Amino acid sequence: MRKAEIVTAVILGILSLCIMWKSGEAPSWDPSVARFDNIGLIEGEGPGSGFWPFWLSFIMFLCCIWIGINWFRGTSTPSQSNEPFLDAHGQRMLMVVGGGLIGFLIVIYVLGFYGAIPLFLIYYMRFLGGHTWKLTTTISVGMTVFCFFFFDIAMRIVLPKGYLEPLFIPLYEIFL
Repeated sequence: MRKAEIVTAVILGILSLCIMWKSGEAPSWDPSVARFDNIGLIEGEGPGSGFWPFWLSFIMFLCCIWIGINWFRGTSTPSQSNEPFLDAHGQRMLMVVGGGLIGFLIVIYVLGFYGAIPLFLIYYMRFLGGHTWKLTTTISVGMTVFCFFFFDIAMRIVLPKGYLEPLFIPLYEIFL
């Protein structure tokens, strides 16, 4: 547990620094916009495009530093433990859930976001969670429809559709 705590804090700290750096990029390649101009409040507009990602990752970085301090001082429960981070059941569950997420990302590439959502929810709810087919189907279809109308129609954020793209053309003609 002791080793896992500091490794996790370091990895999350590096990730938060990367997010802070990336959120400071200008929204365009306009040379007049300086790096990190968009992480503050823009007069007359409100928060810049990188405001929330930068400051949330900054808070996450501070938390990682605090975890590191507690680890060094040995004041947290995990920093005082010599038990393994994951037992056999924990390792199995990590592989099952992590494998499902990796599969989800691969299916997004092939079938798009709206093809991957129901497949992932079926895998997760029915096969891992043991829920009924009625509940699994209802939530899988409902989440897919909700996500389509929320992202593509309401927010106009087009998500990847993979080989299912032709199925969405009539919907765009109706709603956009």
